[in-house]
Amino acid sequence: MSKRDPRRLPHDFHLWTAVAATVDPLRRKGLLKFNAAPLPLPPEEPAPVAVAKAPPTRQQPRKPFLPPYQAPLPPTSLPDKAVDPSIRRKVSRGRIDIDGRIDLHGMTQNEARAALHGFIHARFNRGDRTVLVITGKGAKTDNDYIAAMTERGVLRTMLPIWLNEPSLSPMVSGWSVAARGHGGEGAWYVRLRRA
Repeated sequence: MSKRDPRRLPHDFHLWTAVAATVDPLRRKGLLKFNAAPLPLPPEEPAPVAVAKAPPTRQQPRKPFLPPYQAPLPPTSLPDKAVDPSIRRKVSRGRIDIDGRIDLHGMTQNEARAALHGFIHARFNRGDRTVLVITGKGAKTDNDYIAAMTERGVLRTMLPIWLNEPSLSPMVSGWSVAARGHGGEGAWYVRLRRA
């Protein structure tokens, strides 16, 4: 810090002395006594000289920081490939046997997708017609806000999308939610085409 020049007064010293004269101090000891004579005014600074400014140059418009907003496209609906209701009824009552089952519980999406692809390819090549895919219902939550934000059961949601992929779609004729005895909303009947 630089030391102040003791001969130079602050520019608002006149205001300070005027306000200090109106205040009644709490302690009388150590008061500064000011002379009644007015202090010298600080020297006036010269008025700034107006400089003529050149007209502003037109700037090129900047590239926008973010692209313009585009509303999301409506979700494309998957083709409805529901299992025939009479076949579903027969499977749920045990009149048509379930040829194989796979449980995807505890798997990540990538693991579950790979396991499903391998399972469907193996069962189709074997000539099976009806398989049971167990995905689980998903974790329950008590917080309605979170439940509204995320749909329950990631694997349950992704299964119809995976079955509709080009690598599996030619082998799968349809799918529908299993009966309560086979897992209810946490399992799916998947009907395979004839090889």
